[in-house]
Amino acid sequence: QVQLVESGGGLVQAGGSLRLSCAASGSIFSINAMTWYRQAPGKQRELVAAVNSDGRTDYGIPVKGRFTISRDNAKNTVYLQMNSLKPEDTAVYYCAVIVATRFYWGQGTQVTVSS
Repeated sequence: QVQLVESGGGLVQAGGSLRLSCAASGSIFSINAMTWYRQAPGKQRELVAAVNSDGRTDYGIPVKGRFTISRDNAKNTVYLQMNSLKPEDTAVYYCAVIVATRFYWGQGTQVTVSS
């Protein structure tokens, strides 16, 4: 079974920074992409950022210029550096890795940004 362990969430004030990490382990031999999604209460889950095995990145419009995704392929770990945080960034952030066409999800980590 694939296991994803997330860390780094917490409470920060507007303008602050957080760094999330997600380490994948288990029966994973090749990860096509590693991603971050977020979901605020009462809202749809949305893509935050993604990075493939070659390093290509993609970002959701609300976080462009503020968040940076990176990965360590040797450690099967993905990071999300979150700068200039806004109250609208408050959500549960979920790590997801893609193996072939299947998504494996982490448990989520709460990020709360005070106004």
